[in-house]
Amino acid sequence: MSTSTFTTDTVRELLADRNIFPGLPDDLEEDAELVLDSLGLVWLLHVLEERYGLVVEPSDEDIAGLTSLRRLTDYLRAVGLDPTEGSDRDER
Repeated sequence: MSTSTFTTDTVRELLADRNIFPGLPDDLEEDAELVLDSLGLVWLLHVLEERYGLVVEPSDEDIAGLTSLRRLTDYLRAVGLDPTEGSDRDER
């Protein structure tokens, strides 16, 4: 799966891991408030790297903005896009 194809369902599935968000409601709406604790966030970042090869290093500002399923999905889509990927141009 390409990281640009992350959907809220994909992210919901990731969050449902008991090490990331124990007790995540199955019917969590996309814009419902979501608060990840620091251990859950670390585990999520680990799972993203293991499953998708995506190394994410969010800033404190980024973390503060990850307040819903939709925002987390949008963030993962954005950081998963590498504008130089597939480019044959030389850097100068």
